[in-house]
Amino acid sequence: MAILATNRIKLQATAEDKSDAIRQAGQLLVDSGCVKAKYVDGMLAREETMSTYLGNGVSIPHGEYDNRVDILQTGISVLQLPDGVEWEDDEKAYLVIGIAASSDDHMGILVNLAEVIEDEDLTLKLVQTTDPTLILDSLGKEQTD
Repeated sequence: MAILATNRIKLQATAEDKSDAIRQAGQLLVDSGCVKAKYVDGMLAREETMSTYLGNGVSIPHGEYDNRVDILQTGISVLQLPDGVEWEDDEKAYLVIGIAASSDDHMGILVNLAEVIEDEDLTLKLVQTTDPTLILDSLGKEQTD
């Protein structure tokens, strides 16, 4: 199964705050069968202990180690927030990428995301697009060893 699918992409979203954004990104993972609902609680708990903000307008919330039992399949979700949401210290997140990775799959996912996020022009396109295919093609690449 692909790491990202259109049913895990929500464009033109709004969020009241970062907790709301995390819940929305997590719910996309729940609704698509990647995780159990309890995993979203782990995503919120992780954010309390360590920020998942990467910079360049991108955050990657994910569950805590103990939440691995709540992962049904590896996948990511993408919540696009064109107006952004306050994340930390005057930083806004415009792309909230929920990650659910069983075993060590998260390392390959993070490498791919880091490569995309480093490209500021591409990140801006992902924040502004109304075409989920652009996000799917950019972030949904299969991982290779």
